Amino acid sequence: MTFDDSARPADGSPLDVIAASIRRERDRAGLSLTELARRAGIAKSTLSQLESGNANPSVETLWALGVALGVPFARLVEPPRPRVQVIRAGQGPTVQAEQADYRATLVASCPPNARRDIYRIAAEPGPPRRADPHQPGVIEHVILMTGRARVGPADEPVELAPGDYVGYPGDLPHVFEALVPDTRAVLVSEYL
Repeated sequence: MTFDDSARPADGSPLDVIAASIRRERDRAGLSLTELARRAGIAKSTLSQLESGNANPSVETLWALGVALGVPFARLVEPPRPRVQVIRAGQGPTVQAEQADYRATLVASCPPNARRDIYRIAAEPGPPRRADPHQPGVIEHVILMTGRARVGPADEPVELAPGDYVGYPGDLPHVFEALVPDTRAVLVSEYL
């Protein structure tokens, strides 16, 4: 995972924020380390390292933990924010995919009782970003800003050009594949 240093919260590093968030959400759910690791499909030792701030999680690991905890991805990576929020281009908590040149930067997470997270996506040609299903009822909305990409359900992605929009079930396997350099998009995850 990569983080822009200018986006570091004043009260700790991004890894500290993730560690505290995972512990908080695990405690809220009343799950042991063993049970959460089992539900998320990760090693207990990995989860222990994440909770202590001694591991650098991939976007896939954080999504798996979010699904296992029943919380939006953003709740695990974003520190508390003031009411007025400005995130400049190139800033914000950013996570890198394991298998693809794909980075997601959280720009707005859903506040309590809201149902959406907003991300800036930066992707380059190469292996596609393959995502496992998220929580039931998640819908993803993508607006391509620059470049070209194949986006949507893994079995039927659609090709997008700048300005194009696609919405699809995020609770099914899905992909984002950049077809040209400097592909950029806005992704909204909506939780029903």
